[in-house]
Amino acid sequence: MSFDIHEWILEADIASMQNALEAELFTSEDLVKVYLERIHKYDGKINSILEVNPDALFIARALDKERKETGSRGMLHGIPILLKDNIDTHDNMHTSAGSVALAESFAARDSHVASQLRAAGAILLGKTNMTEWSNFMSSQMPAGYSSRGGLVLNPYGAGEMFVSGSSSGSAAAIAVNLGAAAIGTETAGSIVGPASQNFLVGIKPTVGLVSRAGIIPISVSQDTPGPIARTVKDAAILLGALAGVDDRDEATLSSMNCHFKDYTPFLDATFLRHARIGIPRHYYEHLDPERKVIMEAAITTLKNEGVTVVDHITIHIEQNSWNNDVICYEFKKGLDQYLSQLDHSVPVHSLKDLIAYNYSHSELALQYGQDTLIRSDEIMMTELAYLQKKQAYSELSLKQGIDYVIDNYQLDALLLPGDVDGMYIAARLGYPLVCVPAGYSFTGVIDADGDHTKGPFGVVFSGKAFSEPTLIKIAYGFEQATKHRFPPQLD
Repeated sequence: MSFDIHEWILEADIASMQNALEAELFTSEDLVKVYLERIHKYDGKINSILEVNPDALFIARALDKERKETGSRGMLHGIPILLKDNIDTHDNMHTSAGSVALAESFAARDSHVASQLRAAGAILLGKTNMTEWSNFMSSQMPAGYSSRGGLVLNPYGAGEMFVSGSSSGSAAAIAVNLGAAAIGTETAGSIVGPASQNFLVGIKPTVGLVSRAGIIPISVSQDTPGPIARTVKDAAILLGALAGVDDRDEATLSSMNCHFKDYTPFLDATFLRHARIGIPRHYYEHLDPERKVIMEAAITTLKNEGVTVVDHITIHIEQNSWNNDVICYEFKKGLDQYLSQLDHSVPVHSLKDLIAYNYSHSELALQYGQDTLIRSDEIMMTELAYLQKKQAYSELSLKQGIDYVIDNYQLDALLLPGDVDGMYIAARLGYPLVCVPAGYSFTGVIDADGDHTKGPFGVVFSGKAFSEPTLIKIAYGFEQATKHRFPPQLD
């Protein structure tokens, strides 16, 4: 190699990697070796990787050979991508949702996400640590902790900064560049939250845009996988590879005429000149002074770029609480279905089995208890009652939620702070969110949950179902106007 790939790779994006591979400056095998070296060197400080793919180098060599013989498959050919540990891969990596109960579980089939990435030529580099059972195990469990992998730490301040959300390992790993990008999953804030806290871009797609088949579930109403990356462009590249109809997930039928195989044409910074963005101030009230300044600076930036800002938008259901019985019902039903099809060598095949296993291995499995698992198992609700409660909330949300304010004020998007408080309305409807770095809080405060608010902070753009093209335009314009991201220093 004629240049130092170790220095070049630090903030390189996917397009740059692809151009360098085409120019034969290095190979995908070289790229994998560099990432494996970085994982070995840095991950001990942040604990973001559960395991690396033992076949990654062999896959890279095969893709290098294919590139020479028949050409590249596209932007992801030979690019190393990390996956959250609740995403099935039919290979020599486990899928455990961070639980010691599934520590030896191998998937019998690829998830749709994994098969789409493989088809695009991506190298599945490894599995990332996560909040166990996507933070649906215990009300006392800190974000980023799993019994299988321990606690993920924020690379911008290990031990003193919040990592946020269950895709914490995916975000921490990409922040320090242990892979080109990663796939996380979100039920409510678990992609955009960690992206915000790690100075990254996160896209939480509309439910149905990307298949959930082969992903350990929480909520059929809210779950979705999505990309976590260092740039909007990288996230858009990944989204295009993932989106599409899958007969294993009927929710994807709703995206039949609403998805794109390439979202990069929407990287249009000039769109901001014509955009109308609403500011729902209710979701700013809890912020500490430093993060309020970051949000006000973001609003000023948007105005300076030509955005028509519509301030003090009221979302009429912003005070409404979500009925947790609905999500507990969905979790039990979905998890029982997933666990029931696992190999007989796996010790748990139902939620009841899992609870019993945890009790019998309590020293390792129950550092923070399992009250959420127990509550879900004990949920008493008929299918009819579940459907009625779900429909009632959806109807109210459509009449008084995001659709109402966007239509009423003729908005393209809403601007929200990059913490979970503003994410729930979108999550409950299955609507999209895009997070972009917005600033750095140097002091912060300890919030009501005991989390330190200093460190990276993002803004989140929210819109109606399948408004990803518009949100990507806005996010890209904001990113290009600000370029707040800088990498963490771990050396």
